Amino acid sequence: MNLTNFRFETDEQGVAVATWDMPGRSMNVITTEVGEELLLIIEEVAANAAIKGCVIASGKESFSGGADLSMLENFGKEYAKLRKSKGEEEAASFFFEKARSLSLLYRRLETCGKPFAAAIQGSCLGGGFELALACHFRVIADDDKTRVGLPEIKVGLFPGAGGTQRIARLMPTGDALQMMFKGEQIRPQAAKGMGLVHSLAKREDVVGAAKKWISDGGKGVQPWDDPKFRLPSGKVYSPAGMQIWPPANAIYRRETNDNYPAAKALLQSVFEGLQLPMDLALKVESRYFAHILRSKEAAAMIRTLFLSMGELNKGARRPASVPPISLKTIGVVGAGFMGAGIAYVSALAGLEVVLLDRTIEEAEKGKAHSHKLMTDQVMKGRAKTADRDALLARITPSADYAVLGGCDLVIEAVFEDPKLKAEVIGKISSVIGKDCILASNTSTLPISGLGKASARPQDFIGIHFFSPVERMLLVEVIKGKETGDKALATALDYVRAIKKTPIVVNDTRGFYANRCVGAYIREGHLMLMEGVPAPMIENLARMAGMPVGPLSLNDEVALDLAWKIVKATKAVDPGSVDPVQEKLLSAMVETHGRLGRKNGKGFYDYPEKGQERGQARKKLWPGLKELQRVHLDPDTLDKDELEQRFLVVQALEAARTVEEGVITDPREADVGSIIGFGFAPFTGGTLSYIDGMGVKRFVEIAERLERKHGSRFAPPSLLREMASNGETFYGRFVATSKKAA
Repeated sequence: MNLTNFRFETDEQGVAVATWDMPGRSMNVITTEVGEELLLIIEEVAANAAIKGCVIASGKESFSGGADLSMLENFGKEYAKLRKSKGEEEAASFFFEKARSLSLLYRRLETCGKPFAAAIQGSCLGGGFELALACHFRVIADDDKTRVGLPEIKVGLFPGAGGTQRIARLMPTGDALQMMFKGEQIRPQAAKGMGLVHSLAKREDVVGAAKKWISDGGKGVQPWDDPKFRLPSGKVYSPAGMQIWPPANAIYRRETNDNYPAAKALLQSVFEGLQLPMDLALKVESRYFAHILRSKEAAAMIRTLFLSMGELNKGARRPASVPPISLKTIGVVGAGFMGAGIAYVSALAGLEVVLLDRTIEEAEKGKAHSHKLMTDQVMKGRAKTADRDALLARITPSADYAVLGGCDLVIEAVFEDPKLKAEVIGKISSVIGKDCILASNTSTLPISGLGKASARPQDFIGIHFFSPVERMLLVEVIKGKETGDKALATALDYVRAIKKTPIVVNDTRGFYANRCVGAYIREGHLMLMEGVPAPMIENLARMAGMPVGPLSLNDEVALDLAWKIVKATKAVDPGSVDPVQEKLLSAMVETHGRLGRKNGKGFYDYPEKGQERGQARKKLWPGLKELQRVHLDPDTLDKDELEQRFLVVQALEAARTVEEGVITDPREADVGSIIGFGFAPFTGGTLSYIDGMGVKRFVEIAERLERKHGSRFAPPSLLREMASNGETFYGRFVATSKKAA
């Protein structure tokens, strides 16, 4: 066999090992070429009488990250070309066969008559795990780095290479649906307990354990191909089945609001597939998969959450002229909640951290935050005590600015006050070395202004983390007017080191994410003052695709902070503040003392500490009705328009940031909007939302909303120009950036 992506060897006992080791890649992924070679291996094993069976192993740290989604994207491009030249019927037939090719390959593996075993180590996800599921035996490395899972739902797809059918035949139906809907990565012990794998072994022993199973007489027959096989939860149309499917449908509706076609197709695939023999069930799955693969939601989510996010994580915006920067020691000035979180993620990445505050007691308190976070991980079995001790040893608390002298990067993270920040930046500048980059973690203050307090503005940059730092994936890297390439490269190398996703934005008040979030929260405020019932505002926002309603979100970020921002903005630009929002926040904060979750009362009333896990839940504050001059009848309101307002107002703000040059790459707007503030993921992000419906149609919708609700819905000149020219953001701006490169 002529193999490039596999090594194939057979031992004296007749047990073959196919070692998957793709050249030039750090991770094995499924491509057309990999599928072709795997078929050669299957046929060799099936036809060669001297071979008892075959182990599929990995020559890399991980087994497989799954299918190369750019391959699936190319299927769509080929379909579009064929449809244009040969017609819909031939194009659809071609696309269906392409979409089911991997499913047929895996089915050939499990029915070839010889036993196959998977030796799993590291990540084994998506199509890679579906390959393992098609094997007759699965042994998994019992270590912290190994995970299995089917995360396809997170990029608008579902397991389409037999995953829905095999999982639903290995586990009780409810558990199988939950696993696939969540798309979580599962640890070895849990995978064994769920019946997803057969055996655990040390990493160095997984191949040996898999070979032993074959040598000891392992059979090449899957449970579902045995005539005596019975479904774990019984037949679909049975008393037991009817306890599963009505609730499953209700949960699907509640969790997705019917916004995610892949989730519905997954549910349908399992429901229909469990009523059929395996081969027909796989064909049903493939039909749904082909349909979803052509959906606009899948296309948008794959582009943003896989392709664009991967490109940004690999340094798409990093200045090529600056050599890689090796960061060893990070300084964090300000040991409050944000600074403590920055220290934690930095130490978690293996960096040495100097955590500075006004007193050593305050600095020690900031370090204690890392102790608490690591202790939580230890208690959950996700880390060892030794890991916690090692991380804490990398954090040095101090109250002496002089200790910052040996840092490669210092991040200022003090309170959001321009005078205080300027004072601290000046002190830092006086002690750091000439090669050290100085950054500010600020959520609203312009970087160019703060940079004036720095001794070297060209080496000053903004690094804006989102709260809580340890959980939020997005980091905004903000270029001031004088920020140089070295500062930008250092910031991007740092963000990559701590395993977060950066977007590069140019300087302005509120930058990108907070401008969009602010527009979303303001829309909720204005709806409330229009007389829309508060529960309706919150529910319709979630139905539109947002993770939480605007009132709930405002409580989380704090109402008094929103009130301070409104007052600060009014001082700089009085015309940009909506008087209706100003009146609401003034009443909430100054009249009623409602600051949000932090003092237990905001738009919601919160249970006292210790009661959250019981029956007590947060409830909308009844006093909101008294703040409304009118109370609109919910049955008379246009629910579609209310949902639309939430998304359109954010997308308009995103378009304005492009027009102003704050955002220069649509990929960053889309990735940032989804992982930064949860903008309806099924759309692909703020700008993909506009592109997806067509700029002309979006402008028409915005103009209609402007006539009815005011100038905040006025489309910027850029959108009007793009609409008249038939342009899209990805056509106009990605093409421009490629030409410049």
